[in-house]
Amino acid sequence: MDGPGEYVPDVTEGITCVEDLPKPKILRRSRNYKKRPCPHCSYSAYRDKVFTRKLHDLGDLAANRPTDILVTYSQHCCSRCKKYFNADITDLADPGAHYTRRVVHLAVRLVVEDGLPYRPASWHLWRDHRVFVPWATIQNWVEATGKKS
Repeated sequence: MDGPGEYVPDVTEGITCVEDLPKPKILRRSRNYKKRPCPHCSYSAYRDKVFTRKLHDLGDLAANRPTDILVTYSQHCCSRCKKYFNADITDLADPGAHYTRRVVHLAVRLVVEDGLPYRPASWHLWRDHRVFVPWATIQNWVEATGKKS
């Protein structure tokens, strides 16, 4: 009688160097706008500069490789209050973060709800979701939520 599927070993098991991991699949997202309302005074501000930011997301299991999102976003300058601000990308990631909100929420959930220690949670994220997150980063995220005692 045949089982539900064939066991295929993880081709990345035993890799100790991050540079030897499979190259990521690149997805592009745009938050590049010509005009945006100023968050301080609501005046319509024109685009001043354009930047690109790389975010690590949950991987593509069909292709067996990680996924990176390149977000192109605009910086605007308000001519009324003379303040600079960026187009909002908080739907994807927190300010200054290297990982998407989906990765952060999954990692914290693995530790808090499933009770995994930090190192196995890091391995679980790579094995099941193809996103490499150092265990110390997961520890910082969990401690920031204040949910693990």
